[in-house]
Amino acid sequence: MTEAQLRTVVEEVVRTLSAKGFLKAGKCSCEEGPKALRGEVKTTVGSAGKTFGGAADWGAKPAAPGKGALSPLPPKPAADHEDEDAHVDERMIKSAGADRVSVCRPTKKGSSTARYVDHTLLKPNATQDEIAKLCEEAKSFCFASVCVNPSYVALAAQYLSGSGVKVCTVVGFPLGSTTPTVKAIEARDAIANGAGEIDMVINIGALKSGNDALVYDDIRAVREATRGKVLKVILETSLLSNEEKVRACAMSKKAGADFVKTSTGFGGGGATVEDVALMRRTVGPLMGVKASGGIRDAKAAADMIAAGATRLGTSASVAIVTDAKADGKGY
Repeated sequence: MTEAQLRTVVEEVVRTLSAKGFLKAGKCSCEEGPKALRGEVKTTVGSAGKTFGGAADWGAKPAAPGKGALSPLPPKPAADHEDEDAHVDERMIKSAGADRVSVCRPTKKGSSTARYVDHTLLKPNATQDEIAKLCEEAKSFCFASVCVNPSYVALAAQYLSGSGVKVCTVVGFPLGSTTPTVKAIEARDAIANGAGEIDMVINIGALKSGNDALVYDDIRAVREATRGKVLKVILETSLLSNEEKVRACAMSKKAGADFVKTSTGFGGGGATVEDVALMRRTVGPLMGVKASGGIRDAKAAADMIAAGATRLGTSASVAIVTDAKADGKGY
């Protein structure tokens, strides 16, 4: 069944239920029920971007710390006429026929490295408030994207709506050992929830076994599921020989991926200048190379870019673009 056919069926069902009095306009009685039913306590995210039990309250005053409610959504960007110089390119693009244009307007001063950065939070205990903070930082400095776990894609997409900052998520993460079918389903679900970029982990064991056919089919399955979106292929370089890295890059390029990426940050090693340079030589000048894992300061970021990286995955993004010292350890 096509999307148009499904829409027709749904509309007919709604008309029938309305005619029989089962659907009535007005205030839902659940708003008068317990707080949990009014969305003040929990928010759950389902498939295809459906957000339950909290979306209506995102713009309200947040609950006291520890109560589990979401922080309020940030205000929408200012109208176009408020800064004429900032919108010259936007107007030109619209005049060429575009219906919608998302332009990021930085509100905090940072280095030009910001445009390379996927602002990342992939720890398993990340909270909703931490995701909200991540998104606010990404908008403030105009990072390329935020990279979050799949369950937070819909929430991040809500926070970043209209900002020009993309939502990136991970597939087959962090081991890469799920089947091509499962990875493709993960990717489709993430895109339906609002992801614009997908970072998939290759089947590392298959690569090391010499089963290149499976590695290629794995990447190709996700590529087919992500047409029109950016696909990055994570190699986990710390576990590979140089010959395996070259093979993985070549297969990623052949499968039509947009980027090759060094690491998950969970595999015991991160990006190195040598690996980035090797990957750049292998894929050539047109394909993207993402360095991730262990990039914690401005110098490390600059070294990766000089070696050929066109995107950086890091949780120390703010420290990097402000040339400050990053606190603790992270992605």
